[in-house]
Amino acid sequence: MAALQERIDTARQAAGRIPKGLYIDGEWREPRGGAAIPVEDPGTGTVFAEVADAAEQDALDALDAAARAQDSWARTPPRDRGELLRRAFEAILARQDELAAVMTLEMGKPFAESRAEVAYAAEFLRWFAEEAVRIDGGYLVAPGGGSRVVVMRQPVGPCLLVTPWNFPMAMGTRKIGPALAAGCTVVVKPARQTPLSMLALVAVLEQAGLPKGVVNVFTTARSGELTARLMADPRLRKLSFTGSTEVGRTLLEQASAQVLRTSMELGGNAPFLVFEDADLDAAVEGAYQAKMRNVGEACTAANRFYVHRPVAAEFARRLAGRLGNLAVGHGLDPASEVGPLIDARAVRGVAALVHEAAAAGAEVLTGGGPLERDGHFFAPTVLASVPRGARTLREEIFGPVAPIVAFDDEAEALALANASEYGLAAYVFTEGLARGLRVSERLESGMVGLNQGIISNPAAPFGGVKQSGLGREGGAVGIDEYLNTKYLAVRAEP
Repeated sequence: MAALQERIDTARQAAGRIPKGLYIDGEWREPRGGAAIPVEDPGTGTVFAEVADAAEQDALDALDAAARAQDSWARTPPRDRGELLRRAFEAILARQDELAAVMTLEMGKPFAESRAEVAYAAEFLRWFAEEAVRIDGGYLVAPGGGSRVVVMRQPVGPCLLVTPWNFPMAMGTRKIGPALAAGCTVVVKPARQTPLSMLALVAVLEQAGLPKGVVNVFTTARSGELTARLMADPRLRKLSFTGSTEVGRTLLEQASAQVLRTSMELGGNAPFLVFEDADLDAAVEGAYQAKMRNVGEACTAANRFYVHRPVAAEFARRLAGRLGNLAVGHGLDPASEVGPLIDARAVRGVAALVHEAAAAGAEVLTGGGPLERDGHFFAPTVLASVPRGARTLREEIFGPVAPIVAFDDEAEALALANASEYGLAAYVFTEGLARGLRVSERLESGMVGLNQGIISNPAAPFGGVKQSGLGREGGAVGIDEYLNTKYLAVRAEP
């Protein structure tokens, strides 16, 4: 315990060095009114820091700064924009352990996972540093021959970026990277639960040479009110949001008034399909990765496990053994493999889902409820024979719970997998190449992991279909979300 407390104290010291104010127009400043937001360590349930709570005028000041800086940033040479991102990439990796410790302190995930996220976040900056100089256009002779068609791509303009608490740095760089590479200025509103990772990120960008007004950050306890005010301002040209589908619907309605360009990475309810010809050891390991990454608090997390009936019981037994033996504890404890959920509300929500499923006849193979200790911990849980109407299969769990349902054939598996309003990620385990391709093509999902449980990659387009969102982040197409296409007609007599 003494060693753990020492690590917590060291992380708190690192958090103490991060500016806690608003970052607007290249300056750190206090919010109007002087209000503050507490930041809790979910591993202990105690508050360890406070950050600024922005007022409406603070948010408008941030947009003012972004609008003033837009023209000069758009005219900054692409190579210079890319070099800024590259310097930030290097600076983040140089501080990887310190940033990871702060992330674990405010979000809860095990330190090794936080360290991996910091590296993942940095990779988005490196990727889009390289994409900045590859923004292209087009030229062709009009079919009639009398004119030329010139196509150019230009920055959308000031953007509002709203990031979630579960990946507090990577979801920031996945938006900031392409926006800055494209020549857009931004206003960033991080989640109130995990503001320190974003504040640390903008401090790194500032040290890398960020010009005034290009990136502005405000933290607030009144997210809905302040984001609505910014979206009503005609100077804002784009909204990029990562969060729940429910909030995304509201934001889309608000964005319609200004016909704002939007990118939406929303909720998920990922099916995990295991066929009878799958390598069960690989499937169990893939299930562990897809379910337990980030303590299950990920939109890409496997949420519904559909297993071919001949192997369903054996898969359930092996998965229960794998998850039931995981060490649960504070994320800064090196022995911990599973950290806490984000807050007490999250624990209550997951517990209700498990209780309802068990009451309806599901068999609890391991776990099943919260752990009696300081912090917000829930035991890794495997449920077998889950009734098909259970809420655990319909709703995003956002916790370490794996509900298992048996299926009889491929057609039934696809019908079960596609019977959801969501369509973000899906996972398929089979040794048959033809089946793997066939099922992957027929899944109503923006991303599929075929025989692997981790699919996130800065070089790949991330996004979903149906009510899981609009647009793509990452990959070669990620920068497109921040560019307008302009057509120039040039007279050229034959």
